[in-house]
Amino acid sequence: MRKDVRILLVGEPKVGKTSLIMSLVSEEFPDEVPLRAEEITIPADVTPERVPTHIVDYSGTYTRTSLYDETHMACIAVLMSMPQVTSHWIPLINERTDKDSRLPLILVGNKSDLVEHSSMETILPIMNQYSEIETCVECSAKNLKNISELFYYAQKAVLHPTGPLYSPEDKEMKPSCIKALTRIFKISDLDNDGILNDNELNFFQRTCFNIPLAPQALEDVKNVVRKNMSDGVKDNGLTLKGFLFLHTLFIQRGRHETTWTVLRRFGYDDDLELTQEYLFPLLKIPPDCTTELNHNAYLFLQSVFDKHDKDRDCALSPDELKDLFKVFPYMPWGPDVNNTVCTNEQGWITYQGYLSQWTLTTYLDVQRCLEYLGYLGYSIIQEQESQTAAVTSKRLRGISASTCRRNRPSLEAAVKVAFCRLFLRQKRIREDHMSYYAMSTTYVYGQEKYLLLHEVLPDFEFLSEADLACDVVCLVYDISNPRSFEYCAKVYKKHFLDSKTPCVIIAAKSDLHEARQYYSLSPLDFCRKHKLHPPQMFTCNTDEAPSKDICTKLTTMAMYPHMTQADLKNSTFWLRASVGATVFAVLGFAMYKALLKQR
Repeated sequence: MRKDVRILLVGEPKVGKTSLIMSLVSEEFPDEVPLRAEEITIPADVTPERVPTHIVDYSGTYTRTSLYDETHMACIAVLMSMPQVTSHWIPLINERTDKDSRLPLILVGNKSDLVEHSSMETILPIMNQYSEIETCVECSAKNLKNISELFYYAQKAVLHPTGPLYSPEDKEMKPSCIKALTRIFKISDLDNDGILNDNELNFFQRTCFNIPLAPQALEDVKNVVRKNMSDGVKDNGLTLKGFLFLHTLFIQRGRHETTWTVLRRFGYDDDLELTQEYLFPLLKIPPDCTTELNHNAYLFLQSVFDKHDKDRDCALSPDELKDLFKVFPYMPWGPDVNNTVCTNEQGWITYQGYLSQWTLTTYLDVQRCLEYLGYLGYSIIQEQESQTAAVTSKRLRGISASTCRRNRPSLEAAVKVAFCRLFLRQKRIREDHMSYYAMSTTYVYGQEKYLLLHEVLPDFEFLSEADLACDVVCLVYDISNPRSFEYCAKVYKKHFLDSKTPCVIIAAKSDLHEARQYYSLSPLDFCRKHKLHPPQMFTCNTDEAPSKDICTKLTTMAMYPHMTQADLKNSTFWLRASVGATVFAVLGFAMYKALLKQR
């Protein structure tokens, strides 16, 4: 809502503009009236809408340029010169504006104390001719007739304008208003059955107006809809058509503030766009911390998934996913998401994959996560001040203060694309749908943990601190390529030889013949020399689902970075271990594009 309202009074000299202002301020007709009143400001605490209001008296002797300047600053113009309203003032005010951005107007028939007949017969045809005219008022400064009402209507027309909501020519709501109210209906439809039942209507009423509807009032509302349209009420609940009809009725009856209250509660501004403050609330994250969703956020996301998983197969089909994102202005998840998280046999995102993608978004781009939660109506459904209530920050673990700067996630990860496919149990990934990330859950001694894998590009000479800030490093080489391991060895010696970050060597394509590596040490001897675990064998070229043992080992090492190889085999260690962080990262290096291709 606007922070203040600026009202411009326009008309020929002697029409009563100044008298009107002075009568409003002093609450009596002035004995002496100056040529022009100075600009006055009415404090917020004495106005009905609790908004400061500035009233400007425009003299007709001013230049045309000064009028343009005043109308540019004004929120609304009050026209008080009936004979010249259509021939002079309205064309002059509209001269430098297009039809969609015209200044709202109020027509005033002043000095009603001097005539015996009403001027409304003259005013109403003009009002019907110009859509920018919000209302018309008959008043008298001498008798104080409708003086306060005039400025209340002006303030109301600014704070609750008709223009963005309704087209008087077409006698229906504008498409942008229908789009916004449709999103609001869908968010409020908690079970996604296309109907607002009594519980959902009461929750909506309480959310927007802070009071529930009495049972009889609820029935009265539905009866009004029933009388006017056949498909507005279904199964004793309000349909989308019925919901839109009610708001059309509010607007037509001059109750714009009802619709505006709903729109603003759901984050919309005067142009029916979601505000930046709503989508991106201020969230302060310390430089050495990462972000993740809290328990209540996961419960909310679970409810969103459940209400869109119509067939209850624990996966979102393309149609179900499209339905879920109807409250978004764009499709936020592209084809790469299906190759980042777990999918079922049809390639549809599973429940586990859905939560993993949300975890990943929070981890990599918390502002994007806040935006997405805003579209879903998180703060409204969860009755929170903003989406920031869904996010918690945790201090980075196992990384030096110089490394854990910025808003980085606490655990970054990367491995070969083929290894990511193993992790997600996917056989084939289109190159144009490739993702540098893969995220899913693993289990370490009964504890479910998110493991994030991130493929780092192979130019190890230019690895940034961001690339190196991780919980476990995964170096992948091709056992069939005799020059592959040399690359891994150089990366390790350059970046991780003196690092406290645990490292794992992965021997890829283990189904092929193992070539002798052109390096001074064999991979096994290299691991022994540097006290690393022996190379872990893996292949994607198998008919069976690949084992996730390697992923479990990576997660274990990320949780307990100081473990030795003997500790990994010691079951009593786990009885003494404390629960680690909930998200883990792996760092690895892509070496040859051959691994990206299906053999």
